[in-house]
Amino acid sequence: METLTLKSIRLKGYHGYYEEEREQGNDFEVDIIFSADLRKAGETDQLEDTIDYQEVLAIIKKVMNGPSLNLIETLAKRIGDQLFEQFSAVSSLKVSVRKLQPPLDVETAYSEITMRWQR
Repeated sequence: METLTLKSIRLKGYHGYYEEEREQGNDFEVDIIFSADLRKAGETDQLEDTIDYQEVLAIIKKVMNGPSLNLIETLAKRIGDQLFEQFSAVSSLKVSVRKLQPPLDVETAYSEITMRWQR
């Protein structure tokens, strides 16, 4: 089983518990880690034998640009559910969503949730 990682995909989103977050937006980062049998892609050098990054990004953007959500937990779950459904060859998936500089009264680099899916 191989691991394919997309790290620190940075997007702006209008999500958060507070109204000003949903109006002004926040910067988010998303990490995706797939476990799948990708040896065939290593042999064939063909995109159809692996996980297409553009398809992954389209799903992430669809969720991030969708309706405003209160929690990063909901963002992670929606992204993960859709990716796990789209890529049936994936045996496990890990999704992390980070909200950069969350609205706290002390300097904080980010808040983060990580969720996992397993077949």
